[in-house]
Amino acid sequence: MFSLTPLVRNLVIINVVIFLLQMLMGDGFTALVSLWPFGTEGFAPYQFFTYMFAHGGFGHIFFNMLALASFAPILEHYWGDKKFLLFYVITGMGAGILYAAVNYFLFPGNVGIMLGASGAIYGILMAFGMVFPNLEIMLLFPPIPIKAKYMVFLMGFLTYAMDRSGSVAHLAHFGGAFVAFLLITYWRTTGR
Repeated sequence: MFSLTPLVRNLVIINVVIFLLQMLMGDGFTALVSLWPFGTEGFAPYQFFTYMFAHGGFGHIFFNMLALASFAPILEHYWGDKKFLLFYVITGMGAGILYAAVNYFLFPGNVGIMLGASGAIYGILMAFGMVFPNLEIMLLFPPIPIKAKYMVFLMGFLTYAMDRSGSVAHLAHFGGAFVAFLLITYWRTTGR
């Protein structure tokens, strides 16, 4: 079903290993690798990187890894492994930084910890839609074709519409997509 490239396979493995460590080591380990709000006792700068590999449950990691395995190998083939890894880390960390900064200034004390690869995943979705806008993708549910440029918006809308509980960091999803848009625009402008 999937033709995983070496880097994407390693990213999936790292995410699964961290998730298994979370299950084995419990809440203390999860708290250590999750992104805490600025100004709280649990916050540490390294969490802008580590939060991307921790997940809140089986469904969370499953759907993130499904999206990673579905869209990232094509981008890795297109860009090469070094550029793709740079993109993945920048969009994931950028999503975390944007999420933390907005919450610090607009909603201080009202948010909890954040975890998951979703910021980087939404960066990948945005990149896919920008790099291959007219590529038709067959959706799983419902099984209809859709162009990649529309799929990005559909995925963003569905995530928001399906969970409005407040436990999903929609701002991080937007942040990953926004950072991806800026980064790809920069690369196109500079010819990189």
